[in-house]
Amino acid sequence: MIVVGTRPEIIKMAPIIRALEEQSQPYVFVHCGQHYDYEMSRHFIEELELPTPDYEFKVKACSPGQQTGRIIILIERVIKQTKPKGVLVEGDTNSVLASALAAVKLSVKIGHVEAGLRCFDLRMSEEHNRRLVDHVSTYLFAPTDSARKNLLAENVWGQIYVTGNTVIDAVEQHLPKAERRSNILDKIRFKQFALATTHRCENVEDPDVLHNFVDAFVAAPVPVIYPIHPRTRKRLRKQKIWKKLSSSDNVQVFPPLGYFDFLVLMKNCQMILTDSGGLQEEATAPHIRKPVLVIRQSTERTEAVAAGFAKLVQLEKHSILTAIEQTLNDKSKLPRVSPYGNGKAAQEIVNIVAQET
Repeated sequence: MIVVGTRPEIIKMAPIIRALEEQSQPYVFVHCGQHYDYEMSRHFIEELELPTPDYEFKVKACSPGQQTGRIIILIERVIKQTKPKGVLVEGDTNSVLASALAAVKLSVKIGHVEAGLRCFDLRMSEEHNRRLVDHVSTYLFAPTDSARKNLLAENVWGQIYVTGNTVIDAVEQHLPKAERRSNILDKIRFKQFALATTHRCENVEDPDVLHNFVDAFVAAPVPVIYPIHPRTRKRLRKQKIWKKLSSSDNVQVFPPLGYFDFLVLMKNCQMILTDSGGLQEEATAPHIRKPVLVIRQSTERTEAVAAGFAKLVQLEKHSILTAIEQTLNDKSKLPRVSPYGNGKAAQEIVNIVAQET
């Protein structure tokens, strides 16, 4: 069983689904509905030309505990109906934790794609989720040797495999198609630009941090393209800074974009400003290779920092602007090889799953 619940999970599981189909391996595809909004979820399944999920749910907005509990109930029901040999989950969301708990309670083996990531910041709910899932998983597919070392240090009981990250597979598989199909560049009013995303709860729920982001983007020495997460847009309006942002000559805002549009923007931007985890990985793909300013207090993608792709930036306006200026002036070249693998992670994971189950 392949379980997804959010946009990043769909993107990172797409290469695994394709690898399963190439090997004629039977599977059940489940969308458990953590991102139930069409633009945030189902649109990506269609855009990536994935099969329609065999089971699909919509979990309405609610507290994290309620959301996790509801997904456990739904996934347990599907596991009982389909009786899979194993359940594959990816990442660190409530969907992943809930699906893993449903599986382990029914004595079904769990494979955790992207196991072993650690930011050591317990303010982040993702850190709780990924740690818990790693400790109930039978197969731990670590993207890097650093992730493997984290798992060994915690004495996980499952089997660890270093496979690379399927997000590199996804970029390599989809970028050529994205460049043929997307017309997003026709809508951009700047010749050169930075690409920004913000959605982390600990950032957008903090009024001071949100004001810092807006002030920095408006004053940035390079124009900013800013696709805005629904949660962020809601908070911007609540803090009465939406108008300042949306009317700025230096910022062009967009609603949530499809994966192909976003890939093209990453390929053509000068840098990425983000609090996302996955973008730190995607930026290292050989055909993207862009510097990333990580506007957070910690990161679980330490390999991107060590390789020179990513840099942690403090949340104050001055720190963000200084980092943008330094990046614009930095003439050093980024590595041509990603620390997250060679784009063949999905094939390796499927080979392991086929042998072990």
